[in-house]
Amino acid sequence: MLLAFGILHLALTHATRRHHRSHDVTNYIYIEGPVDVVLHWASPASPIDYLELPIPTLKVGALGTHKALGLAKAKGARFVLASTSEVYGDPLEHPQKETYWGNVNPIGPRGVYDEAKRFAEAITTAYHRYHGLDTKIVRIFNTYGPRMRLNDGRAVPAFMSQALRGEDVTIFGSGKQTRSFTYITDLVEGVIRLMESKVNDPVNIGNPHEMTIEEIARTIIRMSGSKSKLVYRPLPVDDPKVRQPDITRARTLLSWEPKVGLEEGLTKTLDYFRRKVDVADRA
Repeated sequence: MLLAFGILHLALTHATRRHHRSHDVTNYIYIEGPVDVVLHWASPASPIDYLELPIPTLKVGALGTHKALGLAKAKGARFVLASTSEVYGDPLEHPQKETYWGNVNPIGPRGVYDEAKRFAEAITTAYHRYHGLDTKIVRIFNTYGPRMRLNDGRAVPAFMSQALRGEDVTIFGSGKQTRSFTYITDLVEGVIRLMESKVNDPVNIGNPHEMTIEEIARTIIRMSGSKSKLVYRPLPVDDPKVRQPDITRARTLLSWEPKVGLEEGLTKTLDYFRRKVDVADRA
């Protein structure tokens, strides 16, 4: 049985049967029968979500991780934690290696997400060292693809929604801050390889191709055929200036690296967002 935890959702897959349960993972979790792998994916990930839900974000990173680890321990299952590049904060090391401890403001507005994930990594590692649990920690860098929300708030969906509607595309800060964008299928492949490996240390899964926020915005405007203009707004507090993964560990230990080029991934994502925008605008 494979278990994957959402914020308040539990998906169970056993043989060819598929079941869905609603469950608050900050509470005790009981499942009948054998469990092979527990994937703890519970947490808001967009700033607009975790800034609106600061305490639930902290609780799901702390209590939720503890309860999910308890289930994995009880079942003798592997445990896979979805961590994040945000554990590096506004990094002073560039690109970021897994050995970098980070530069995080624990009491800043983003701290509720950053520190929740840092605690989740700490308790996951403690369960591995103290209980011998087979744990995996994937540090996910900016990922995009179909099925993201129109109002997700992160760069790619925000730029696509605005560009496809012909609205001004909003850049926060100068636009010179950098990110690296991974297409969803590459991320999934990396997670599966890590899940099936013997690796217990954290592993960066991300695309090392770095570009500025302004560059990704202009690329999306061009590819969408939009006439949108860029407008600039103040940079949010503690927003990282750079973000680029060092994926040496993934390449060496998992034989993984991203395969989907930026324009290929953006084309697939734009096709999805065109349909979503059309449906939303007709509603």
